[in-house]
Amino acid sequence: MAQHWADFQYEIYLNGMTGAVPRLPTDLTRLEKLTERRLGPGPVGYVAGSAGSGSTALANRAALDRRRIVPRMLRDVHDRDLSVRILGRELPAPLALAPVGVLSIMHPDAEPAAARAAAAQGVPYILSSASSTPLEEVAEAMGEGERWFQLYWAKDREVTRSFLRRAKAAGYTALFVTLDTPLLAWRPRDLDQAYLPFLHGVGTANYFTDPAFQAGLVKPVHEDPNAAVMHFVGMFADPAKTWPNLAFLRENWDGPIVLKGVLHPEDALLAAEAGMDGVVVSNHGGRQLAGSIAAADALPRVVEAAGDRLTVLFDSGIRTGDDIFKALALGAQAVLVGRPYAYGLGLDGQAGVEHVIRCLLAELDLTLALSGHARPTTPGPGDLVEEMTA
Repeated sequence: MAQHWADFQYEIYLNGMTGAVPRLPTDLTRLEKLTERRLGPGPVGYVAGSAGSGSTALANRAALDRRRIVPRMLRDVHDRDLSVRILGRELPAPLALAPVGVLSIMHPDAEPAAARAAAAQGVPYILSSASSTPLEEVAEAMGEGERWFQLYWAKDREVTRSFLRRAKAAGYTALFVTLDTPLLAWRPRDLDQAYLPFLHGVGTANYFTDPAFQAGLVKPVHEDPNAAVMHFVGMFADPAKTWPNLAFLRENWDGPIVLKGVLHPEDALLAAEAGMDGVVVSNHGGRQLAGSIAAADALPRVVEAAGDRLTVLFDSGIRTGDDIFKALALGAQAVLVGRPYAYGLGLDGQAGVEHVIRCLLAELDLTLALSGHARPTTPGPGDLVEEMTA
């Protein structure tokens, strides 16, 4: 019999018989405020903040909340199985931890703690190339756990090539290429604190340990860290890249390549034509383009355009198990969750991340069952209605 993630609730109730209660709320929407009370405004603002007035982040939530589930009755949902096959890998549930950079600002155990939590629960961990910890150390921390690597596509081709070689050697099986960050957005919460971790050498671990990056320095990193930071800033993003440049990535990575940040159906078609394997329908959680379309509103058209040519994943706004159900019903094959696990990390380290994963999947398991579904592949648009707004 497949694992019933919903059994986590009975574990909590049974522990309660001895007087124990969860260290963190099981309503994950409460984590952000808790984190704001415990951590400084710089780190919290960097993770929680959005572009401009925050309109895109608000739209993400509104698009999910506007869609309501229509449950079906008297269906056999006793033997449930949340497992899925994504990018050629068998996964226990349609969930992965999204790439979130500079996690050392949230907790000293940083990326290794999040990676260990993902491995312990069997879900993939996507490591940001802007991590606080070198990719090899994160791979070692998670053992045989499924790991994918996210690339911020640098101007320097040799640095990019070196990153891909290192990631492959360290056992990362899929490449996620973030397209929506050719420039950093206008982010008032960071600007008001004048807070950008990269300028302090945080989130640069993969670069500072990279031989191709080091080859571009006059002095070693430890002898002139400021020069290393400026070298990083100068190559981090490249607004000149276009679709034909994807050929370079395909030539240097022999596993699945997924493009993160696709919101327009024509971009999904271009991704398929370029030989990519998947897309993530995402607006970076509202962190990049103020006034953007909500990710959930973009999802159905991208799914239609992708057809059976691309794996379609989703992020931006996921906070609950019913959010995951809605994304699946709209056509996503799995979702990525970002901020909630970052808050869990900040509040309780590895245990906090595991708590977030288990809460999300327990609630998804129950949402599926109570809606009349035993598999994450069966919900569809007919299981949702969209509330009209005034």
